[in-house]
Amino acid sequence: MATTLPEGLHEADHGRHEQQQEQQQARNLDQRGDGTAESIDSKLGPHTAASHVEAQAGQEATDEYGHPLAEIDPVHEARIRLKMDFAVVPLVSLIYLLSFIDRSNIGNAKLAGLEHDLGMHGYDYNTALSVFYITYIVFEIPCNAACKWLGPGWFLPAVTLAFGVTSIATAFVQSFRALCGVRCLLGVFEAGMMPGIAYYLSRWYRRSELTFRISLFILSAALAGAFGGLLASAILELDSFGALRSWRMIFAIEGIATCALALASFVLLTDRPETAIWLTPADKALAIARLKAERIGTTELVDGFSTAKLRAGILNPVVLPTSAIFLLNSITVHGASFFLPSIVSTLYPDRSVTQQQLLTVPPYVVGATGCVLLSYASWRLERRGVFMVACAPLAVLGYALFLAPGTGATTRYGAIFLPFFGMFAYGALTNAHVAANVVSDTARASAIATNVMFGNIGGLASTWAYIQKDAPRYNIGNGLNLAAQASMFLIALGLYFWIRRDNRRRAARDVHGALEGKTVQEIQDMDWHHPGFRWHN
Repeated sequence: MATTLPEGLHEADHGRHEQQQEQQQARNLDQRGDGTAESIDSKLGPHTAASHVEAQAGQEATDEYGHPLAEIDPVHEARIRLKMDFAVVPLVSLIYLLSFIDRSNIGNAKLAGLEHDLGMHGYDYNTALSVFYITYIVFEIPCNAACKWLGPGWFLPAVTLAFGVTSIATAFVQSFRALCGVRCLLGVFEAGMMPGIAYYLSRWYRRSELTFRISLFILSAALAGAFGGLLASAILELDSFGALRSWRMIFAIEGIATCALALASFVLLTDRPETAIWLTPADKALAIARLKAERIGTTELVDGFSTAKLRAGILNPVVLPTSAIFLLNSITVHGASFFLPSIVSTLYPDRSVTQQQLLTVPPYVVGATGCVLLSYASWRLERRGVFMVACAPLAVLGYALFLAPGTGATTRYGAIFLPFFGMFAYGALTNAHVAANVVSDTARASAIATNVMFGNIGGLASTWAYIQKDAPRYNIGNGLNLAAQASMFLIALGLYFWIRRDNRRRAARDVHGALEGKTVQEIQDMDWHHPGFRWHN
């Protein structure tokens, strides 16, 4: 009996002999000339499908060499991708925007008198920043494991509500110790935000599409710097908000906005394609098939929770160096977020507080622009490694100019723009890179969490990079950032060439022989150890 295919999936009309020929060609032609595995997009020609059955639940969607067995209709795929872009990305971007504002608004509160009102002195401000990162780092992987277990549709709104309430509580602290306490809680609740959203998007998008979509929500971090400065300036123009005044109004008003969004997200945030009421059955079938076609040996998109798969994501040889790159970049990003207002105030001490706040906006606009442009180029070129290599030298130049003797305030302010152009793109590039180089859903959750955890270790280091006695040039902080960006360049370059070399080694292996005698479950559990798996640069 003939089977009716879902829209967007087509049965191949070529014979078994031709399919065997294609598989034989795959042994030698399964990678590009530069040693990087070829994307699924470029392999989905008119004669690659074996049967639509392989795209259904419980069936593999690739052959043993990683080639897709389901042919994808590009027109239908573009249509559902557009639906996802409008239904999924804007909401998580808004959540992350408020998350980053709630985290970094302490910098704006400092300018508005936080230290004076709480009797802070010496390194108290740096300590308040540090305690946030301690809990943030410790809870990173457990939170993303919880996100995997509960489902992003419930987990992300819940933690958003929690850190919104914590932000409101910050408005009522009366001592330095109380401030440290709420910052610890904020770190716990925000720990699952960035890795959770990146993992959530990986449930919807192909690996080639993921960098650009992650960039759109990470763009919120750059916008948070710009919008947060504008919002703080506007809030400080108010005489009071209830019984609250000055910097306390910043935490209260921004926290209330976060709580309102969290409550709406419980209704609006769709967990995964299978549960999307805004997708037709044909859309859902294609959404699942196109992702399974990239995941060698996988029979289900959302697999069962497994500690072995968690370890596979953490100990992946691409994940660890990529995470080191993100750690070093986060020293730069978080240092800029927390201390840019202070840097601007030392460059232009005669300006008013409002004018100083406004001068923090243009670098973030440049950062947002660079994040989108670089990530879009990564999507279209299907490359991440080359951009991780290329952005670091620009930042090195910027910090070198800032540190150069004899430079005036205008030159040093202009030098800030150079690192800002590329540094926000690393969040998208590195998270998409680790997501592309694992197979199972569980391993992807732990790989992304590991990357973000390393990044937040860099954030912790950044809280001690800029100290007041080092103003106005901040030689220690800017020198650390220069060294971090130079180290990133070397690691990214080494990883790029290692991937090319290891893919050549993998191409020489006997895939069929390595899989012979293994059960379906054993093959699925291999993840990136699968002999047909190729790293993606």
